Amino acid sequence: MNLRDELPVDHQLGTVYRYGAAFCGVVLLIFGILGFTDQLSPFNTDGDTVAGMTTNGALSLVSVVVGLGLIAGGVIGGNFASTLNMTVGTLFLLSGFWHIFVLDKSANFLDFGMTNVMFSFIMGLVILTFGMYGRVSSKLSHDNPYWRRRHPREAARESLARRRAAVAATSPTAALPGSLPDAGS
Repeated sequence: MNLRDELPVDHQLGTVYRYGAAFCGVVLLIFGILGFTDQLSPFNTDGDTVAGMTTNGALSLVSVVVGLGLIAGGVIGGNFASTLNMTVGTLFLLSGFWHIFVLDKSANFLDFGMTNVMFSFIMGLVILTFGMYGRVSSKLSHDNPYWRRRHPREAARESLARRRAAVAATSPTAALPGSLPDAGS
């Protein structure tokens, strides 16, 4: 299964992926820029705070790079934004778990505090939700491309029924069994 081919680029879910990626990217970009404006040293772990979270120059740089990446994903949109959101969201969750274990240890070179860990979990879930929206659910609508991909026989039957209904609506004689469409039309 190739994820790139599952969702048409012009599908309305692409808007959710696009705006979700851009919104989260802007939040991270603002946080990173605020860290740079405070002129923090790259690997300082003294507990300097920006927007209520501890940070240093390295975390500011990571925030700016990831923020710009998400904004770029928002500009590109479509499946790329969805896949990027799912990947970045998963990385945020893994980062939250990693930093829980390295709080108050020398391996905490990004100067994470508990507020950063909570932010990482929340932002990771938000980004992941934007990426998975419309892709993962037990009750996807039947016009959803992911549902059609997972249920090809039923989708084909429904498509055939829709085509027959459209033909019946345009030509009253086409609905009769055994009738052939008029050759002149």
